[in-house]
Amino acid sequence: MTTAVKVDEDAKSRLEELQAEIRLRTGRNVTQQELLSRLIDDAYESRDAVIDSFRGSTVPLTDEQKQLMRRGRFSSGVETAEEDIDDILYG
Repeated sequence: MTTAVKVDEDAKSRLEELQAEIRLRTGRNVTQQELLSRLIDDAYESRDAVIDSFRGSTVPLTDEQKQLMRRGRFSSGVETAEEDIDDILYG
């Protein structure tokens, strides 16, 4: 069964460009349907990355972001119990 999917002109243009580059580099003609199927298969295999690309923020932090946060840490010498955290933060 074939179903039509609407894409904007920019996406259509990039799909055609990718299709042409595949033809130039491999000598093989692929249809846009074949190309989209391959892209969907690849995205399906790495679905976590695809899902994360739609998140508003980058969670979890990258290793670089974690290192930057660790640089700003210091020990106050006071031990804090977990149950005291809300009182300390919010009063």
